[in-house]
Amino acid sequence: MTHARIVLWLSVTLRSTRSLRRAHFVEWQPPKPPNPVAMENGTGPCREERPPTAQETTVTEGAAKIVFPSSNEVFYNPVQEFNRDLTCAVITEFARIQLGTKGIQIKVPGEKDLQKVVVDLSEQEEEKVDLKDGENLAPGDQPQIAVVGEICEEGLRVLEGLAASGLRSIRFALEVPGLRCVVANDASARAVDLMRHNVQLNGVAHLVQPNQADARMLMYMHQKPRRGKLEQGWGGPEGLTTQFFPKGLLCVTCTDMAVLAGNSGETCYSKYGAMALKSRACHEMALRIVLHSLDLRANCYQRFVVPLLSISADFYVRVFVRVFTGQAKVKASARVKFSAACGPPVSPECEHCGQRHQLGGPLWAEPIHNLDFVGRVLEAVSTNPGRFHTSERIRGVLSVITEELPDVPLYYTLDQLSSTIHCNTPSLLQLRSALLHAGFRVSLSHACKSAVKTDAPSTALWDIMRCWEKTCPVKRERLSETSPAFRILSVEPRLQANFTIREDANPSSRQRGLKRFQANPEANWGPRPRARPGAKAASEVLERCRLLQNKRKDPPEDRAQRAARLKTFPCKRFKEGTCQRGDQCCYSHSPLPGASADATPTDCPETPPTRTPLDPGPAAGPGVD
Repeated sequence: MTHARIVLWLSVTLRSTRSLRRAHFVEWQPPKPPNPVAMENGTGPCREERPPTAQETTVTEGAAKIVFPSSNEVFYNPVQEFNRDLTCAVITEFARIQLGTKGIQIKVPGEKDLQKVVVDLSEQEEEKVDLKDGENLAPGDQPQIAVVGEICEEGLRVLEGLAASGLRSIRFALEVPGLRCVVANDASARAVDLMRHNVQLNGVAHLVQPNQADARMLMYMHQKPRRGKLEQGWGGPEGLTTQFFPKGLLCVTCTDMAVLAGNSGETCYSKYGAMALKSRACHEMALRIVLHSLDLRANCYQRFVVPLLSISADFYVRVFVRVFTGQAKVKASARVKFSAACGPPVSPECEHCGQRHQLGGPLWAEPIHNLDFVGRVLEAVSTNPGRFHTSERIRGVLSVITEELPDVPLYYTLDQLSSTIHCNTPSLLQLRSALLHAGFRVSLSHACKSAVKTDAPSTALWDIMRCWEKTCPVKRERLSETSPAFRILSVEPRLQANFTIREDANPSSRQRGLKRFQANPEANWGPRPRARPGAKAASEVLERCRLLQNKRKDPPEDRAQRAARLKTFPCKRFKEGTCQRGDQCCYSHSPLPGASADATPTDCPETPPTRTPLDPGPAAGPGVD
């Protein structure tokens, strides 16, 4: 029977491996002469010079104690503790599933009883299997128990391609039972020396194997799985373009959320092969873009992915997927047979607001979670809350995920719907109740606090918003006839909405007051600066970032300053003899010394529209407050 396998890939920012190799870390051993042959194949030391002295900081997280330089020479972000806790929980349940099929039970510290019912996520399909006492055991044998900190010969093999200080790998060895080995790899010699020191400090040298190599070269050398060797993995963070896909569990973190959220569509397409849109549902769209990109790359090598859990948290997305081999399933990833395209599936303009459609994607359209697996992780964390420091948050996020509609991609937000038609915002329970009264399904989303996922068509949803607007009418005279609000509200609703609060409109996670959405954990939180050789302390870098924040922007103007500045420009329409505003015009009606006759400010309208003090002007477009 083959060994169960896990391949873990932790990417700090999905930046190029070349830049990662330039990161410097503290050396714990004197430098040795490099081996040219070893350097060529990527396995030998590529030592880097270190500063003469460096202060050290000790961090305790979970069961691990890590020593790393106080200066910004090694990457560590305490906000990612939730990510690491969740990964330990997911891998534990994956180990329980994989080893349970072999008659091996795992013992997790803090759990009272060993699990006897497991789920076998086989390569062909996912089935539930009940393991009874004595099954697959010879008479008189006792079931094998895998415990934390001990080598399990039939256990999981884990690869962390970009390990840095080795914190995550060491936590695996100290907190996850049923492991055969953990390979902690990094391209920097200082990182590997730091890992060796931390491995010895935590007493896990028998499980964790520090390794120095380019992650892509390391997995290229182990493409063919052989007994006793490292299973093939997946490395190279350059836009997910590598061929090394494991047949096991793949864990991916992406922190370039600005790209995935639509701020740079061309960069997103070059990295992920999809166009991201700037929308309120950008966080779930980011998850689906990453999943589609993983599946697309896997399909090139006759493999496909099955998502187990997909999380949007803080400033990153985190996905856990199974990777299987199967030509038939790979072809099914196209969902339909290849044929001549027909379309477009929509008209050039939106039937409701009259605005042009935006084209994004392609996206992963299937469910992004395996609810059976999520339920197992949730149960394990709930029954053993003292195992992780962030157990309360893990429990809240996973509870919301179990309540999400699995077959409804993306979502609306309350403020998006109300701001489009310029009306007051209904409460979450009122909108959910109206959708339920109308016969539609509705749920929350873990990716956004004000999100509404529903299978209601857009026609029904806008009818509900039209009915809501009648309770607090919008002044039509303030709306431009070409605005989305005017077009939507000019149609009478065919569906009469009922906003009476229903009991089932309030989800269970909300009723129990679970910690579903994380507040900012600390000041200036977010992605940490990239590790650099001889860098300043992280606190100094963050303080400098805070002081320089918005310094490159022009100071804001008040109304008096703006009026005085505009008066320095001549009115173009007055020069032509057609300006009717007189003294109320914000531009000058007489030539001023030093003013160019053709000067017209680019940041102001050529001719300001006539507007009363109470008139807010033309209505904003969809989703604009």
